[in-house]
Amino acid sequence: MIQPIEIVATALFAVAVLHTFSVPVFARLAHRNGAHAGLWHLLSEVEAVFGVWAFVLIVIMAAMQGSQAAVHYMDTRNFTEPLFVFVIMVVASSRPILELVGMVVRALARLLPVRRELATFFVVMSVVPLGGSFITEPAAMTLAALLLRDGYFRVHGHAGFKYLALGVLFVNVSIGGVLTSYAAPPVLMVASTFGWDTAFMASHFGWRAAVAVGINAAVLTVICRQALLASSQGSRASAVAGVDSARAPVPALVIAVHLLFLIGVVLTAHHPAVFLGLMMMFIGFSEAYKRHQNRLLIKEGLMVGFFLAGLVVLGGLQKWWLQDLLGGLQPTVLFWGATALTAITDNAALTYLGSLVEGSSPAWRYMLVAGAVTGGGLTVIANAPNPAGFALLKNTFPDGSISSGKLFLAALVPTLVAAGMFLLPV
Repeated sequence: MIQPIEIVATALFAVAVLHTFSVPVFARLAHRNGAHAGLWHLLSEVEAVFGVWAFVLIVIMAAMQGSQAAVHYMDTRNFTEPLFVFVIMVVASSRPILELVGMVVRALARLLPVRRELATFFVVMSVVPLGGSFITEPAAMTLAALLLRDGYFRVHGHAGFKYLALGVLFVNVSIGGVLTSYAAPPVLMVASTFGWDTAFMASHFGWRAAVAVGINAAVLTVICRQALLASSQGSRASAVAGVDSARAPVPALVIAVHLLFLIGVVLTAHHPAVFLGLMMMFIGFSEAYKRHQNRLLIKEGLMVGFFLAGLVVLGGLQKWWLQDLLGGLQPTVLFWGATALTAITDNAALTYLGSLVEGSSPAWRYMLVAGAVTGGGLTVIANAPNPAGFALLKNTFPDGSISSGKLFLAALVPTLVAAGMFLLPV
């Protein structure tokens, strides 16, 4: 039987989704510096949207069912993913890791028979998202977004190019994590239940995703060639490679220690007590060698974690309509339904609810996950790493805000490319 609080939660979830599409409106109001500019600025922060509405839900739940029921609900939520994304953002965005990735990107770009600026962009948009299958999608998103920001997005204007690049980035990160069974949140939610290991993922999903990522990155590079060259001319060449030439290079030993911290966080992704402890050690080490560091992105990581935590709280009461809807769809219809539903829900939550459907066939399971990762780039809430990219890149867009509608349109074509690959006969 449907509970009243579930209806309230769904209504608030719908309001939160609409709020994410209205962020540019609040940003313009904030820039007018009126009497309520501070309030408009808060409402324009997309990272705060779901956290704010989740707080409203808990207040209403306490009023309707009592404070103990509200506290019990919060205690039963799993906040491992928001905590992990926060930690991996801080560690992966550190200067030593960026320099290491920059060296790898430069080395790969030199192998391509095109101009350095174009080759580097292609590598950032293809190889880095595919790297998410090994270092996790949130880490890949953080690294790719920072390389884009420092190498191509610093030049004012070129809004069309920036939206196209953001759309491809979100889609490629969403599908680029399916080469393994542990790196993409929507895959992780079902891997043990469905009995999928890394070999299964690579043979059924991985090669399709790799081809789609390559096509999306190549087409974007060709279409935006002039904008890429203009952007690189307006920024330092070293920034494209992820290196700050005005400072001494980071010693190899410091890079190695940071890499060990990153690997440790990835390997303990399901154990918050461990990776939070590693983060405390990481902050201490970074402070000890502060001369080799940039500012740690603790504030940005906290905001992204707050966003995802709000999504966990609001999404936890959507089972009453979402699970039955998924269970009643045929495989092909399910693929397109999951792609569309992912745009307004988190794809990991979607696949988790699908894993609870009893008696599902292998084809149904494949279409569920394929549709969920395909639609993961359409909106900021569709995939857990998206808020990280959003937070790191939004200030390079007009008014310091990213239009959810324009992002959706920019992600449509790369989404269809991914859909075409996943719908190829097995």
